[in-house]
Amino acid sequence: MKSLVLCFMMTVALGWAQQETQNGVTLTITLENVLNDQGDILAALHTQDTFMKGPGVTNYKSVAQKGQMTFTFNNVTPGTYGISVLHDLNSNQRMDYESNGMPTEPYGMSGNDMSMGPPSFDGVSFEVGAADQDIAIRF
Repeated sequence: MKSLVLCFMMTVALGWAQQETQNGVTLTITLENVLNDQGDILAALHTQDTFMKGPGVTNYKSVAQKGQMTFTFNNVTPGTYGISVLHDLNSNQRMDYESNGMPTEPYGMSGNDMSMGPPSFDGVSFEVGAADQDIAIRF
């Protein structure tokens, strides 16, 4: 009898724990105009603390596919975020630059802010609430 009760309690606890981890929002990201299938697509979901400082709070990597690509960030908790995407043409896991500091690989940000100079978190940020969201990013 103790074994049956223990087994039932573990099942309930696992189900509850699984439900807890699936309460976040799903962000569906559509990349428009991937120019070719060379290299990788690297994307990161950032908070203000991680933006332009390295890996995001959640990261994505896939082989590039010419045209349109779609991927998701799952279980995103409500808050303010920004998304950065790099088409890493030579698969070296980083953005490459010209000697003058200009990027040599395509990139995009949420908000599609195309201002001169480095992007700012204010220019790319968006709010995540209780509903799933679709976000389009252009290179």
